[in-house]
Amino acid sequence: MKKLNLIPFYSSSWPFLVASFIFQPIAANGADITEQLHRQIDKSVVQQSTNQADTLMRIGQQQQASGKADKAIESWLQALSIYHAIGDLNAQGLIYDYLGRGYVQLSRYKEAEDAIRRRLAIARDTHDFQSQIFALNNIGTLLLQQGEPTASLQTLTEALEIARHVKNLEGQGLSLSNLGLANARLGNYNKAIKLYENALTFRRQVRDPIGEANTLNNLGETYLAAGDYQGTIGTYGSALRIAKYSGDRVNELRAIDGLVTAHGSVGRYERAFDLLQQRLTLAQELQNRQEELKSFESYAQLYEQIGNFPTARNFYERAITVAKMLEDSKQEVRLIDRLTQMIQKANLGN
Repeated sequence: MKKLNLIPFYSSSWPFLVASFIFQPIAANGADITEQLHRQIDKSVVQQSTNQADTLMRIGQQQQASGKADKAIESWLQALSIYHAIGDLNAQGLIYDYLGRGYVQLSRYKEAEDAIRRRLAIARDTHDFQSQIFALNNIGTLLLQQGEPTASLQTLTEALEIARHVKNLEGQGLSLSNLGLANARLGNYNKAIKLYENALTFRRQVRDPIGEANTLNNLGETYLAAGDYQGTIGTYGSALRIAKYSGDRVNELRAIDGLVTAHGSVGRYERAFDLLQQRLTLAQELQNRQEELKSFESYAQLYEQIGNFPTARNFYERAITVAKMLEDSKQEVRLIDRLTQMIQKANLGN
């Protein structure tokens, strides 16, 4: 920040000048009054616009929470237009964050990436290093989602460098975890495991149980891909315990899924079915139809794996019923296709 050089007054007449200034009234002309009124009106208009945009932003949050991401995006775009008109950069950055999440929810990944890159540009303009770290991590994750692990590595490495430069422990944990994910996608399992272990150190330092459970789930997935059964079970088990304790349902469900796959891969079907029962109960407690559908499908796949086709068919049909309730035609078609393939396989076996 530029230092101001204040010029001292040495004239002996200065005290009298001050006195005369205080007691002598200043004549106000019409132009001065008009300008002052305009400033007051301008402030009032800006405040009204801000209030309107803030309301639209909150409405968008409520719409997203109720599963109406498309409506949420409409509200946020209206808010963004207002924030842009009044020049509120910080609010624009926040809206781009929300838009990124909304587009991801709708699987509109290119639009999500564009929104988050705009968020990154604002963070750079305002020298907001923390927002830069998180924006770069979001872009890196989206690039992975779009099958671009090499570009993702470059983006995530930049995020890690910034986090290290500003000594942001949370950002370092997040960036290391995502770098592990990118390396795992490239088949660099040993490097990925080391990155995850390093990430866990930071996530524990900042006492971030959700981040820790997420990294453990990533690590479990990597052990599974590398064929390390013991590592898979132990890591997913740790993720499950932490997620349960912290009430992190997303990572709890993910850990159960990993454990079901791991136990099923070595023939420990009784344990796998116990875990699936936990998963279904949790989905029903949450009244989450989408997770209920996934539970039925997992049951169907496991019964199909052990050759119990009638029970597998029953669970596929239950999953299809839920897909119809959700009006999710893509899921419905996919599940019907899976069921048809299984029936054909069962008929060939007979």
